[in-house]
Amino acid sequence: MLRLFLFSCIYLLFSYQPLLAQGQKSRLVVIRFDGTNKRVVYETTERIEAPNWTPDGKHLIFNSRGKLYRIAASGKSEPVPIPAGTITNINNDHGLTPDGKTIVFSAGHIYKMPVQGGTPIRITSKKPSYWHGISPDGRTLVYCAKRNDNFDVYAISIDGGPEKRMTNSPAYDDGPEYSPDGRWIYFNSNRSGTWEIWKIPASGGQAIQVTNDEYENWFPHPSPDGKKIAILSFPPGTKGHPRNKHVKIRLLFVGEEKNIRDVVSLFGGQGTINVPSWSPDSEYFAYVEYTQP
Repeated sequence: MLRLFLFSCIYLLFSYQPLLAQGQKSRLVVIRFDGTNKRVVYETTERIEAPNWTPDGKHLIFNSRGKLYRIAASGKSEPVPIPAGTITNINNDHGLTPDGKTIVFSAGHIYKMPVQGGTPIRITSKKPSYWHGISPDGRTLVYCAKRNDNFDVYAISIDGGPEKRMTNSPAYDDGPEYSPDGRWIYFNSNRSGTWEIWKIPASGGQAIQVTNDEYENWFPHPSPDGKKIAILSFPPGTKGHPRNKHVKIRLLFVGEEKNIRDVVSLFGGQGTINVPSWSPDSEYFAYVEYTQP
């Protein structure tokens, strides 16, 4: 029970968005999947987190100070706030439906609203619920949620209704995302003793371990073409997914999961790549790095 309580406290702590340290900066970065063509889209002294790429490839969406912002992926514009009514505590768990018309986000509960902003509609009836993925047909959301003092993966219709428990483990399961073909849900878990990537059939079933190495691996993000999975890797022994750490974004190739390649090393962690951030052509992804204080 104490272990679960501590995990709960860690998650809530890392979901909070503090100010940057004096002199520290956030950089919104785009990089090709092979580590080339790195480009800084936007730099600021505010803390920004968790970029999404819009399905039309034109914009990136990120969160900062409890709000959402949109910026041209080219970097040739300033960020524009996306109004969300009276909700001002949006965290770094947000993303878009496949048609690009709706944005889903977490603020205690999970909500949806038009991508241009508007009045949010609450989807979940229980909290805390942290959105992470959506099915290819846009009908089902998957998320991490604390229920009965344990974090597991859950699914729910985008229109709300009863939630379905997808994992049932005394361990901590987080970061679920669908494969583009809809067959699998990838997630990260410490059920093996360290944080690794796992997957389950999208209809439910036995979990299969995907990674098994010295790193603490979080937030699997399958590319739209289904060929690659970007993950965030912390140093061995890291507890949870803290900010201000030297981390790596690494790439798994589906069918060759044991052959994990480094893409980029950076100073970041929490806020870097929590949610889906691939470009629609699967050639690039976006992330946030931070200068060291």
